[in-house]
Amino acid sequence: MSGETCSMIPSRRGFLASAGTAALVAGTATPARAIAAATPAPAAAPALSGFDLADVDLAESPFLHAQRMTEAYLLRLDPDRMLHNFRVNAGLKPRAPVYGGWESEPIWNEINCHGHTLGHYLSACALAWRATRDRRFRRRVDHIAGELAACQRAAGSGLVCAFPKGPALVAAHLRGEPITGVPWYTLHKVYAGLRDAALLADNATARAVLIRFADWAVVATRPLSDAQFETMLGTEHGGMNEVFADLFLMTGNADYQAMARRFSHKALLDPLSRRRDHLDGLHANTQIPKVVGFERVYAATGDPAYRDAAEFFWRTVAHTRSFATGGHGDAEHFFAGAEIERHVFSAKGSETCGQHNMLKLTRALFLRDPRADYADYYERTLYNGILASQDPDSGMATYFQGARPGYMKLYHTPEDSFWCCTGTGMENHVKYRDSIYFHDDRSLYVNLFIPSTVRWAAQGATLTQTTAFPETPTTALRWTLRRPTRLALRLRHPGWSADAVVLVNGREVARSTAPGSYVAVEREWHDGDRVELRLAMRVAVERAGAAPDIVALTYGPLVLAGALGRDGLAPGADIVVNERRYGDYNATPFAAPTLAGDPATLAAAVSAGERPLEFTIASAQHQPVRLIPYHRIAHERYATYWRVDTGTA
Repeated sequence: MSGETCSMIPSRRGFLASAGTAALVAGTATPARAIAAATPAPAAAPALSGFDLADVDLAESPFLHAQRMTEAYLLRLDPDRMLHNFRVNAGLKPRAPVYGGWESEPIWNEINCHGHTLGHYLSACALAWRATRDRRFRRRVDHIAGELAACQRAAGSGLVCAFPKGPALVAAHLRGEPITGVPWYTLHKVYAGLRDAALLADNATARAVLIRFADWAVVATRPLSDAQFETMLGTEHGGMNEVFADLFLMTGNADYQAMARRFSHKALLDPLSRRRDHLDGLHANTQIPKVVGFERVYAATGDPAYRDAAEFFWRTVAHTRSFATGGHGDAEHFFAGAEIERHVFSAKGSETCGQHNMLKLTRALFLRDPRADYADYYERTLYNGILASQDPDSGMATYFQGARPGYMKLYHTPEDSFWCCTGTGMENHVKYRDSIYFHDDRSLYVNLFIPSTVRWAAQGATLTQTTAFPETPTTALRWTLRRPTRLALRLRHPGWSADAVVLVNGREVARSTAPGSYVAVEREWHDGDRVELRLAMRVAVERAGAAPDIVALTYGPLVLAGALGRDGLAPGADIVVNERRYGDYNATPFAAPTLAGDPATLAAAVSAGERPLEFTIASAQHQPVRLIPYHRIAHERYATYWRVDTGTA
């Protein structure tokens, strides 16, 4: 093997730290024009960089289909309807009637999130513009930024909001009065949308609005003592520490660095930084954005307490609190692992927003420390949480993805829901290309096996990946190079594959028997060189922690779900308005099949079907159960977890 070096990279190999301001959020290189010349270097530098979304193209696959469905939905929505209450609060006449659901009605008849969708929508359009260069998305970004600037001018304030009582809700919160709302949570979405518009769409107006908005918050919170600020953070506040850390890295303004620290909830930070798990009973997706922020505050300050908290939280949730799908929680809350039998079959498990934010955290930690276990979790949750959350026919998204046997996925309506997961759903499916490939100065990492092409301009290199994965456990890559170039190609050997074989131009050059690592092939590459990665997929059983007789069936990274048909379901019964009624919809009695046998040997009872990724298993009722990947389940009943009759009762 003259001229090349092949090695298996341990999954816990340490590197430096993470990437630029927008890169951790959106997966792109930061446009130079959006960053001032005096921008400070991150205090904790990245090990890897993500590629600009514009430098990655998706080929035909379920991921590209999902992106197209979301693009179409974004273009059907009317930004002026989302801007309605922002203009009203600024004393301006609205241009269109407000949307329904969370945009005009309170949650639980008391808490309002009016305006949160606009922030998600702005982020999604900025992502879609960056990925596709479709000017329709750029025009929407420009329009929203211009409208928010007009609201600031008319109101004479940096604050822009859509709350029913305008700024009064925020003012009461700052005074420490009891409120029925989550103002900082909602404002965080607008801050994040403006940041993404500035960084991904090079929008100068969005940047100006964002800076004025941030300066308003600096002044408005200045009178609060540290104790008063911490008390305020007892109300859900999204990732406000994240946006202020990003603002510091964009501008170098020390006020923003101080705000990032102030918005870091010490009640969560302190125990996590000491590696203490106190998450039982906490609202899950209130905590995850704070921890995403901890990672960003570490980048902005270099304070290791923030890094330690983020890493420990990830290990705790990903390794001890997650379902087989990568989701977590019941009714939006973490629960004790010993109680999984009481929670695993809930219809209100795995809030999709929680999976969205766990992937943001996972990606950020991977950029800092490129470990294969981060990438393995990312892949599993991407397939079984994010891709699985979209209705492939309508483009609408789930709120919960529970495991009640015989239940079905429920999706939001196009104009009368606007749940939090509607908003993150707008972002999820237009940024798939952000985590397929990563690089350092001389190495290219291939993390996901998705048909795509990446252009690495600094190396004059293009890598095209052709694969039918997960239908076949192989992928092929081809180099297009301006000149012969010596690089390391680092291919993920997933934890689910017993071995991995790498061929270059048809000749085996590396074989790994270390699942959960990277196989590195370093050599001088030439134009047209071909690389093939061969993996091994098998059916496996994943037990539910403290309830070993409750299992999920997997195939590689995929959760296999029982496809249980539509018995008793009316057409369209899975498009719903009220996410709080999950568990009540389609709740007519249904006798789901069960399994029997020894959980340790149950995988051997699964037979391959006639089509790829289709299997069958005999139920305890002696009827065959069809098993397909959970991300392919739509419009029918399903089961992802099974209680196994072991015959030992």
